[in-house]
Parts: sequence; C-alpha cells; structure tokens
Amino acid sequence: MTDDAARPHRVAVYYAPAPDSGWWSAGSHWLGRCAATGRALTQPCPPGLSPHAFAQLTAEPRRYGWHATLKAPFQLAEGQGLQQVRAALHQLCQQRSAFDLPALQACAMGSFLALRPVQPPAALEQLAADCVRQLHPLAAPLGASELARRRRAGLTAEQDALLLAWGYPWVLDHYRFHLSLTGTLHDQPAGCQAVLLDAASRHFSGLGPCRIDRLSLFAEPTPGADFVLIEQMSFQP
Repeated sequence: MTDDAARPHRVAVYYAPAPDSGWWSAGSHWLGRCAATGRALTQPCPPGLSPHAFAQLTAEPRRYGWHATLKAPFQLAEGQGLQQVRAALHQLCQQRSAFDLPALQACAMGSFLALRPVQPPAALEQLAADCVRQLHPLAAPLGASELARRRRAGLTAEQDALLLAWGYPWVLDHYRFHLSLTGTLHDQPAGCQAVLLDAASRHFSGLGPCRIDRLSLFAEPTPGADFVLIEQMSFQP
C-alpha cells in the first residue's frame, strides 16, 4: 500500500523503532509478528506458559504491531488521503530533535502489561499532543457504534469530553506513553502477571536507550486486518 488508490480502512500514527533496530526486533518477537514485513515470528515463551497460551495473551497487541500510540487509529475524513497524512507528518517532523527515553520498565496498566518510561520527558508529552492536534482535521467523526464501544471502558467525564473533542479519550493530560506487551489479563491464573513481567524485563534488558527520532504511519487495510507499517519519517532538526 503505497498510494491513495489503496485507501485503508484506518490509519494511525505511532512511535515505532527503526525496523533494523534491536528494539524493533525484540518487540516484534515478543508479539510474534513483524508489522514491517507481515511475517510471523517465534515468540520468547515465558516459563510455565505454553506457546499457544502466550500467543493468546499477546494476540491483541500483535494485531496492532510493536508501537506506542501517538495518534490512535482513525478513519480518514472525506477528501483526505494518505498524501495529506504524509504531508502532516512531514510538518510534525520539521524542527524537532531526537531524544532518548529514560529507562523503560515492564509494568501493569490496568488489566494489561506494557513497557513505560520511568519518567516521561516533556518532549514526549509535547510530541503526542502535537500529533493529536495537528492530525485531527484529517480524521472522520466517530460513529455512534465507535462512541459506544469507547464508552464501555467506563470513562470519566473529562475522558468522555476528550473522546468527543479528539476521537480518543486517552490524550493530552490523560496520555500515557506505553508499548503494549499483552492484552487483558483478566481471568488469568494467580502469578501469571508476575511471570510475564519478569520475562519481559529479561527479554528487553541490555538494549540501550530507546530513541525517539521518527514518526511511523501504520494502516489497517480492511476492517479487522492486522496493522502494517507503511512509512517512517525522521525528525529534521
């Protein structure tokens, strides 16, 4: 998918490491799929879990690919296409310098696990806010079914207002940068979370700093399809 003739069902703007980097390889293997090539990858199955069980626990983030959300998946507004998204990303990358994240740690975020920086830098929060604001004009309004689906998460009044304003409730003051490691762990046996956290800490150790130096355009070609990495644009200080 390289042009507007293949208009995707949804697009998203993520942080994703370079596909030739250690961070991309480690994250993609953890999830079991490379979003750049579409290939299935062998997962590092934690002790005490079968490969099938681990694949099920990582099925939800595997569909989206190894990433941290900056602008959540959205349908393009009428008259908007990939060309307009690329132009917006180019503008976002202008006059922006790369930076390293503080150490990432595996932790629980509600019902799922993720890697998060110990203390997110202000530049990261600003990048996410800029992506939300500058890409929003390209997004189609949310339909009633999507609003209802989002509201089933039990949003606060402020989160609901953000959903209506920006199409996603966890933005701006409610944004939390993270790279998802699992889907929901509800109904999992006692001790499963601890095993997964330990396995993730070991799997991602020794990689060095995670560098924020690019924006990544992902697409969901058809409803329910796996997200694929279309293009990356580097910051241009």
